[in-house]
Amino acid sequence: MRVPLSWLSEYVDITIQPEELAQRLTDAGLEVADIVRTGDWQNVFVGQVVELRPHPNADRLTLATVDVGGERQTVVCGAPNVAVGQKVAFAREGAVLVDPRTRQPAPLRRAVIRGVESAGMICSELELGLSDDHTGIMVLPEDAPVGVPLSSYLGETVLELEIRPNRPDALSVLGIAREVAALTGVQVREPPSEYEEHGPPVRSLASVVVEAPDLCPRYVAAVVQGVRIGPSPSWMQRRLEAAGLRPINNVVDITNYVMLEMGQPLHAFDWEKLARRRVVVRRAREGETLVLLDGTEARLQPDMLVIADAERPVALAGVMGGANSEVSESTTTVLLESANFLGPSIRRTAQALKVRTEASLRFEKGLSPYLPLYAARRAVRLMVELCGGTAARGLVDVFPARERQASIYLTQERLRRVLGMDVSREEVEQTLAALGFRCRWRRPATYVVTPPYWRTDVRIPDDVAEEVARVVGYERIPAVLRAPSLPPAEADPMRELRERVRDALAQAGMQEVITYPLSDRETLARVLSTEELASHPPLRVANPMSRELEYLRTTLRAGLLRSLVRNLRSRPGLVALFEVGRVFLPRTDDLPHEVEMAAGIVAGPKPDRWGLPRAEPADFFDAKAFLETALAILGVQAEFLPARHAVFLPGSTAEVQVEGKAVGLLGQLHPAVAQAFEVEGDAFLFELDLERLSPHVPAGRRYRPISRFPPVREDLAVVVDADVPAAAVRKLIEASPLVARAELFDLYTGPPVPEGKKSLAFAVTYQALDRTPSDEEVARERRRIVARLERELGASLRG
Repeated sequence: MRVPLSWLSEYVDITIQPEELAQRLTDAGLEVADIVRTGDWQNVFVGQVVELRPHPNADRLTLATVDVGGERQTVVCGAPNVAVGQKVAFAREGAVLVDPRTRQPAPLRRAVIRGVESAGMICSELELGLSDDHTGIMVLPEDAPVGVPLSSYLGETVLELEIRPNRPDALSVLGIAREVAALTGVQVREPPSEYEEHGPPVRSLASVVVEAPDLCPRYVAAVVQGVRIGPSPSWMQRRLEAAGLRPINNVVDITNYVMLEMGQPLHAFDWEKLARRRVVVRRAREGETLVLLDGTEARLQPDMLVIADAERPVALAGVMGGANSEVSESTTTVLLESANFLGPSIRRTAQALKVRTEASLRFEKGLSPYLPLYAARRAVRLMVELCGGTAARGLVDVFPARERQASIYLTQERLRRVLGMDVSREEVEQTLAALGFRCRWRRPATYVVTPPYWRTDVRIPDDVAEEVARVVGYERIPAVLRAPSLPPAEADPMRELRERVRDALAQAGMQEVITYPLSDRETLARVLSTEELASHPPLRVANPMSRELEYLRTTLRAGLLRSLVRNLRSRPGLVALFEVGRVFLPRTDDLPHEVEMAAGIVAGPKPDRWGLPRAEPADFFDAKAFLETALAILGVQAEFLPARHAVFLPGSTAEVQVEGKAVGLLGQLHPAVAQAFEVEGDAFLFELDLERLSPHVPAGRRYRPISRFPPVREDLAVVVDADVPAAAVRKLIEASPLVARAELFDLYTGPPVPEGKKSLAFAVTYQALDRTPSDEEVARERRRIVARLERELGASLRG
């Protein structure tokens, strides 16, 4: 928002320097991003040409006598458009102007031109730095005051403000004036809006029907007859240009001027181009099109709001008018629209058609429904004054859902708690009154506050407290802690477990990835079984950013697989990734159930002792080792039982159980799934449900003493049936009180091991806390272990 200070000063006295004003506005929440100054000319004045004489020694030059406020000076001039009576920009000797040849600033010096001395210059726009036009002198408007410095007449200081979405009232010069008045303790001067009504009743000239009151809460229409289309006054053009808009003609300029002045977008229709002089506010119909003022053809959708006459659309509501009802030089009667439209509807329309305008920018932020009436009256007054028009009697005002503005109750105690300091009753009432609020005191300690109609952002007591803080100054709020100490942290077991699992998987040697919680349905379907897809169908978000980010994930598998593929392509060696995050499972008539999950994936060649990739690829047991290591860090002992799942390869899938309860899955990715994600080679994936795992994770680690005595290590090889899990054998071996641990180091099938059997070799460590086990003890314990294995698993000692 560009606010020229010359325009702002019409409504409020500016008693401080622009820099201080900018700082105060910024401190109050209206950030001034920049202060732009134009026209800082020295020794350049408004003059009037009073006499022209031919140059005695040059046919194309003239001697122009210029009145500069009582002092006359004759200079040599070569411009073809100079004429007696013109108001011009006259530069005295010493003025710094743009040299037309070098385009660089240079001081103006006294010179003799073809025998005649010239100590000044009548300037062109190029020499003043206003444009590249050097075809003639710049002619000033007739109302330019002779003798005043040009900088005070044409120069301008403009504040460029960054307005937040919750302050649509600040997208107007009058809105900023109200802020300046409150911050500097002066009064606001409202622009006049009264005018004489000499025309026929407005309802005899036009009718308005609002068929979509949910999208158009209010529609105000006025009719002005006998207007003369032409350029707007120079003062209005200068203000529009300083604010960043291009002047067009007096009618259009008035609508833009009032929009910038009051914040309410307006639109002017050529009344004679409206079929049956009827305005219908409705949703667009299927197949309708409209050629806009910028020449583009808009294909309208049924959810778009249009302004139509009795036959066709004539404007895109809140965005842009149509070419079929445009005000032109032949226009004599204008129908003025001042309406309130639903912000989200205007935003969707502007985005769908890729048409963003100053009007749509304001409407989409949510304007007050009480603003159109004030803006319509102000615009009609200007049309009567500047266009020579006659205003019809009355206004058409369709406002079906008129509501009384509700009061807000703010207690003194709540104000103190929000601000952290005491503000006197007198100061609160004075501050709110300066901002346009109505405030009365209700005993024993309550402010009853009614916001002004233009402040749609103030709705609750804390909003009122913020207004007080903005104006009295945030610097007055004491910078102290609200309590002598920070409140104790609330325990969140699931968050703590999530962080412990994350740390444990990283300690096990895996690398963490974080993927998007959104995906597309086709990708999710590839990594879900039929049962999972039927019981927990992915939920679609209401407003997806793209088709690829449309559904909430119900598993971490898809994101891990995509990350795996990118990593395998970019670097050689073993890739071991994990993610800890939430999945979203649908619930009937409720928000989704957010389940904390952990998942990991392993693929690529195994590293050798130096960390370099070998030819041997990773297998099921590498993924199992990562998982077991992480669970051991958590103090959890897991079992792995054969299982089946559509996403995993049959025969290479295990259910992860802890104390007999299923907590996850581990297995080799099914080749069809791997191919769908373009994974080259075998990949092994595991996942854990942290909600199921939580009851089995000890809060702390239990101390186990370390023996001071040396261990005895032996290898033990047994032959068991092929379907006996190695974990079952290991569990029985470690059940011996003398065995510290047993580690599987070899699995063998083939001769001389009988068919249907397999050989499992374990490195067994015997250790006691109070002694070094003797050879006899170890041999005796080994015999007990073999006997138990033979009894319970049918194992035999391999010879």
